Amino acid sequence: MILLRLFAEFAKTGLFSVGGGLATLPFLYEMSTNTGWFSHADVADMIAISESTPGAIGINMSTYAGFKTAGIPGGILATFGLALPSIIIILIIAKFLEKFRTNRLVEGAFYGLRPASIAMITVAGLNVAKVSLINLAAWEASHHIGDLFVWKALALGVVLFIAQKKLKWHPVIFIAISAVVGIVFKF
Repeated sequence: MILLRLFAEFAKTGLFSVGGGLATLPFLYEMSTNTGWFSHADVADMIAISESTPGAIGINMSTYAGFKTAGIPGGILATFGLALPSIIIILIIAKFLEKFRTNRLVEGAFYGLRPASIAMITVAGLNVAKVSLINLAAWEASHHIGDLFVWKALALGVVLFIAQKKLKWHPVIFIAISAVVGIVFKF
């Protein structure tokens, strides 16, 4: 039964997460809350693993979440569930491409979907920042503003952001640097 639900949850995610892999994040957070299959911290781990492995981030995250939930069959079904709606939609659009290309309703729909995609990715980014950079438990215990933030992680994020803007290295290099720094300083 869990495999069928896993497939259904990821098929729903694949159908409505317009905008790429990062647009799946709000759905993963909702799935985490509603099912308990994985925690919000696990979603942050999924992002880190998915960003540092080859392939599409949404597919990598669905495979990871499915595997974590129900082993190899879960990973396969979650991945298939996420990809299936896109495959079906792409096949339909490819069949009628000329009609869709000039249709004002379709153009209008895509015009509206772009800001929605940005909003979903922004919300996902803020959720990752909350998990990675904020320590609510420490702040609630002390009510000291200095305990609210994970200062080492915040400093690493700022340094890597500036370095990426100035150095223009490949993102994999920054992911590797982050992993090494995390191991050395045990974030």
